[in-house]
Amino acid sequence: MRTYEQKIWWKRALLMLAIAIGGVSLWYTQNLVNKLAAEEEKKVLLWANATKALITAEGNFDFMLGIIKDNETIPVILVDDEGQITASRNLDTAREKNPVYLARQLEEMKEQHEPIRILYDEEHKRYNYLYYKNSIILTQLKEYPYYQLTVIALFILVAYLAFSSSRKAEQNRVWVGMSKETAHQLGTPISSLHGWIQLLQDQATGQQAETIEELSKDVTRLELIAERFSKIGSEPVLKEENLHEVLSNAISYLQSRASSKIQFTLLPPTSPIQVELNIPLFEWVIENICKNAMDAMSGMGTIQVEIKSSDKQVWIDITDSGKGIPNSKFKTVFKPGYTTKKRGWGLGLSLAKRIIEEYHKGKIFIKESAPGRGTTFRIVLKS
Repeated sequence: MRTYEQKIWWKRALLMLAIAIGGVSLWYTQNLVNKLAAEEEKKVLLWANATKALITAEGNFDFMLGIIKDNETIPVILVDDEGQITASRNLDTAREKNPVYLARQLEEMKEQHEPIRILYDEEHKRYNYLYYKNSIILTQLKEYPYYQLTVIALFILVAYLAFSSSRKAEQNRVWVGMSKETAHQLGTPISSLHGWIQLLQDQATGQQAETIEELSKDVTRLELIAERFSKIGSEPVLKEENLHEVLSNAISYLQSRASSKIQFTLLPPTSPIQVELNIPLFEWVIENICKNAMDAMSGMGTIQVEIKSSDKQVWIDITDSGKGIPNSKFKTVFKPGYTTKKRGWGLGLSLAKRIIEEYHKGKIFIKESAPGRGTTFRIVLKS
């Protein structure tokens, strides 16, 4: 489990780093936005004062007119005290004379900023109202952090997918290489054991013959295990098999070598079911699930295997009376490297998932489980 936890830690660290980068970017950009907004507000106030000066004929006319003309970025609309638009600047010149367009722009300005009042008739307390909205530059700058965060998120996603794909491909190469090398290394001692068993069978009598027969079965089992390892990385051949018979053989072997305190039950289907299987690999899946169940029950309990079917699918439910699995670990248990054992690689259920989903085009998942109430694994195959 430590290997899996280390992966989770690194993923979280990368996520936190991405959040930190995004946060700093947002903070810095927001500071720029605030400064630019303050500068634009000053410009609009200056523009309003210049407009007031022109209306009331105060101050240097050319200077005030220059200030008004100098505003080439901030869209503004001047409204009289009756709500009529009297002037506008820095809007779409092609539509600036369109009343509907001007009214829509005025509504946008009212939503963004409070108007600046321009007193032009002190005696009668009459005002013009200057409305304005953010310049295109300020608007784009406000939107920039979101584009930046999107790019960062996409970059991290692509990097993560590339890293995961590369790591998975490397893991696959390592597993395939280790599997084939294991199969090759097992071949020589298995051949030798067959020779010794044959020699012992020729000389054995009575009880010895029965013992040697059981020994022969275990050597045959070793051959099967070597065959399984040799098939890793290769496309397996699937043949139509009687599902009940295959499960019965796998369970019989497990039961003969399990604790007498573990009870196996196989509930057969109402009618024979033929399914395309690769027997050595499929039995490997059943053994992995059952062995995990035996570990979870500490050598005492029940394991029930039930077969159900429909016109298109077959379900195999494997239920144990073990300690159960929390909901949060339903998917985690199938991850390479995840294990609760002190000694173990955490590859059993990962390989089971690969055999069922990649080779048999089926599904395997935890149907239900709860701490202290056992677990049910479900395998779904095409019928």
